Parts: sequence; structure tokens; C-alpha cells
Amino acid sequence: MKIYTKKGDKGSTSLYGGQTVSKSSKRIAAYGTVDELNSVLGMILTEDHSNKTNNLLSVVQEHLFVLGADLATPLSKETRINRISEEDISFLENSIDEMENELPPLRSFILPGGTKAGAIIHFSRTVCRRAERLAVECAAEEDISPESIKYLNRLSDFLFVSGRYENHISGTAETPWIPKK
Repeated sequence: MKIYTKKGDKGSTSLYGGQTVSKSSKRIAAYGTVDELNSVLGMILTEDHSNKTNNLLSVVQEHLFVLGADLATPLSKETRINRISEEDISFLENSIDEMENELPPLRSFILPGGTKAGAIIHFSRTVCRRAERLAVECAAEEDISPESIKYLNRLSDFLFVSGRYENHISGTAETPWIPKK
């Protein structure tokens, strides 16, 4: 299988199911950003981090491949692809709850940072929020699954808590944001 097809040389690509769209479409931007997010998670996994973070992020990377296919496939297409499910969203919610049980209560906004892995996790949250905004824009014009937007929303919460968790496990204090008066 060749990696290049030359089909996109004029700025278009095919969605799953065959529809041709511009590479500048909101749908392509949304699932392209999900792909970017998955790459950022891969960067985190190359850093020193806890086993729990490793296990959770590995599952999320699998979810992101499903999400990319979900976003690349109009709901109107009858296909047998997997789509993001309520079970995937529950996985994030349960993981958030587990990590929060080990964290001190949040009493103020915190600045992103801490360990290198913790800081990259905080960065990944911002990429996730961009993916979510793009998916919402796409949903205003195209048929995408509502679970995909819900998943991205919950994933950004998961990533925030994961960054906190990773810093906490390493013994690295969070930096509170204290507004200047």
C-alpha cells in the first residue's frame, strides 16, 4: 500500500463513505485536530509519568481513533464504523472521579505547568478544546454525532484532572493563579 495517492493534490479529500470535500472544511479541521490531540498524547507517553496515566491515556488514544472516524463519517452514511458511545463518555467520567478522589480540593484557578508530563497534559487540554470548538462549528452545518461533541467536552475535563493528578503523584505543587490587584 502506497502512503501517497495524489488524490488530495488539488485540496480535496474523501470522507468515509466516498463524499469528496475541501480539505479546508470544518469537518476536516475537526478530525484533523483530533489527530493532532492524539499526537500530543503520544508525546506525553514518552515522558516520565505514572502507570495510571499511561493506562488511561492509552485507552483515550484508542477512543480518539474512533472519534476521528466518527467525525469523518456523516451520520447519513450507513456504515459499520464504530462511533463514540455513552460508554466511552462514562469511561472518562469514572476516570475523572477516581483521580479526583486522590487530589486535594481545587480552591483557585491553577496555572498550567508542573512536571513535563503534567504540563503537556495541560497543553493537550487546550488542543482538545479547539477540537471541540471545531466540532461544534461543524455540527451547525453538518450531521455529526452529538456524542462526539459530548466526548470532547468531557475529555477536556479529564485532561485537566489528569494534569493535576500527574503533578500530584509526582509531588509537584500546583501554582495557583492569584490575580494582581
